Amino acid sequence: MEDCFLDLEVDVNGEEVFVVNKRVISSYSGKISKLVGKSEGVARRLKVIFDDFPGGAASFELITRFCYNKGGVIITPLNIFNLSCAANFMEMDDLRDLTEKSLQEISYWSWHELLAALKQCQELLPRAGSLALLDKCLDSLIGRVASSCETSPSPSVSSSDSSGFRLSCDTRSTESLKSSAFRATWWFEDLVGLGTDLIQTLVKSMVAKNLDNGIISRFLFYYQKSRCASASADEKIKIIETVVDLLESLDARCVSYKSLFGLLRVGLNASLKQCSRDKLESMIGSQLDQATLDDLLVPSPVGTSCLYDVNLVLRFLKAFLGKGVCCVPLSRLRKVAALMDLFLAEVAPDPHLKPSKFLALIISLPDSARDSCDGVYYAVNLYLEVHSGLSEEQKTKVCRGLTYEKLSPRALDHLTRNAKFPPKSTVQAVASQQNKLKGLLQDTSSPLGSRRDEEGSKQVVLYAKKFNLTDENEKLKAHLQGMQWRVLELEKVCRKMQVQMTKVMKSRMGSHSSAKSVPRLCS
Repeated sequence: MEDCFLDLEVDVNGEEVFVVNKRVISSYSGKISKLVGKSEGVARRLKVIFDDFPGGAASFELITRFCYNKGGVIITPLNIFNLSCAANFMEMDDLRDLTEKSLQEISYWSWHELLAALKQCQELLPRAGSLALLDKCLDSLIGRVASSCETSPSPSVSSSDSSGFRLSCDTRSTESLKSSAFRATWWFEDLVGLGTDLIQTLVKSMVAKNLDNGIISRFLFYYQKSRCASASADEKIKIIETVVDLLESLDARCVSYKSLFGLLRVGLNASLKQCSRDKLESMIGSQLDQATLDDLLVPSPVGTSCLYDVNLVLRFLKAFLGKGVCCVPLSRLRKVAALMDLFLAEVAPDPHLKPSKFLALIISLPDSARDSCDGVYYAVNLYLEVHSGLSEEQKTKVCRGLTYEKLSPRALDHLTRNAKFPPKSTVQAVASQQNKLKGLLQDTSSPLGSRRDEEGSKQVVLYAKKFNLTDENEKLKAHLQGMQWRVLELEKVCRKMQVQMTKVMKSRMGSHSSAKSVPRLCS
């Protein structure tokens, strides 16, 4: 029989050599037909070598069975991708049509059959990536995931509650939410086995179909943690970079900042591409107002002398401000300012922290971010105490970050007597005290105490005498002394007003005057 005449050898990827009848195979395969058609009339056995046959020897064996069974084959979710890719490779239109027709039954596949088909597909990527079969398989999977998530509450991943759900004290409510949480995440473990290429395609499809971004982000963090646990160094890098790229495509409000910091700490020990690091730092920086001090205390890279990675925090701040200060709500700015005051106090004792870096941390936020600069003053004072060897010029440079008008009277009082600060800073503190006192004097509606004002003005003059002031500052000294006399005059006026007010109040209150005391305008 002609069918039994074996006149063609096929070497499949170096795995196995098949000896077949070229007429039988070529009758179904356009590729084989073209190859053997060029050698018509050759008596000896022909040989064809395939180096990139999809699915290898196992898939070619399925092809030969299809040809020898005269186009008959059983197609299942376990072999549909192998048959489809092989049909494309071998230019077998009949087999390709059969696989596409079989895929119409995908809605009847079980979840595990769907997963098995996807895992088979990932072994054939990227060749399988161009097939419509893959898209249909992903659409079916996403549809099943989405239907289970629709009845689940959307998690607030940006909250401090890492679970994303606020459980009620009521037992029924608690159990209901736990059940809803399970319905939203039951598929996480099943998809962990998929490779990064397929995960990338899957998540992009989920985003395109508007699946809950909060659930997608939770899955990506779960995927990264699960896969990195047993991955090699190179595999970890690819996994983290893939997850970072996908997280960036999500709504930033749906991505947990705590999980981002955890991902960063893992990424710091891996040689990530610079673009991936930039994306991760940008995502963290955009949510910096939700961070804690512990989050920012990242050890410096190996080879640097500083204790903490100040440059990293500066990049966070740059990302937080984004397109400009005007685009950031004042409430968020003040949260970050309070956080930075804590960070400044933490890094100030570091003997290796350069003045330029310390100053950069202070001035990275606009002046409007702080109502009070007492926290900055505390950090600067600590920095100057540890870095006592700085020159006067360096000290003055560090103090540029202080806004003296936003220092409390107590902080100003401390600064004017603080020998660690340069004379220029002390003079500015004295001037700030003067301006504040001048404001009090001009506010005649305020119940000032003359004795306190007298003592305060004497104190300011006393501080001014402590320093070797220039000719220009001698004018300031004379002005302060003049203020002292004006305070004494104000004291006399206040006493007269107190007497008059007492008389008026007594006359109005009559017999009830003894029950209430007259407000003291001046003490």
